[in-house]
Amino acid sequence: MKKPSSRLVNILIAKSILETILVGAIAVVIHLTAFPPVFQGWGEAVVETQTIHGWVVNYAKPWDRVEVQLYIDGRFRGREIATHNRPDIVAAGWSKDAYHGYGFTTPKMEPGIHEARVYAIHGSGEGERYTLQMVGVPIKFQIDNDGTWRKP
Repeated sequence: MKKPSSRLVNILIAKSILETILVGAIAVVIHLTAFPPVFQGWGEAVVETQTIHGWVVNYAKPWDRVEVQLYIDGRFRGREIATHNRPDIVAAGWSKDAYHGYGFTTPKMEPGIHEARVYAIHGSGEGERYTLQMVGVPIKFQIDNDGTWRKP
């Protein structure tokens, strides 16, 4: 059997390296388009009003208002545009204007421990694709038998 030339081996290695770089670059571009790391925010359960409140900012477009969705225990519970006045986020340096807050009134739920998650909606591909990015961390709250809320 004839041994391949070292020149051919070097060409094949270079080709493999270039293909790996190309595929990696394509993967990074697709990831940044579909899942941009641009949303920052926070949410909390407000036990006195039995609501979920928070804020979200799109750092790629800081003047745009972000559409958010609320899921409680994995079930869709509502959506809204984050436009509520939150001067605290300007004071903390998270945003240049205060109108990035959201507030969800929750439906009546069974007693027990619940988990709420708020997601920012990101459109890409000129509105052909949408992805959700969780804002903050999961929000846990407990509903007692008498219907009052508390933090577990």
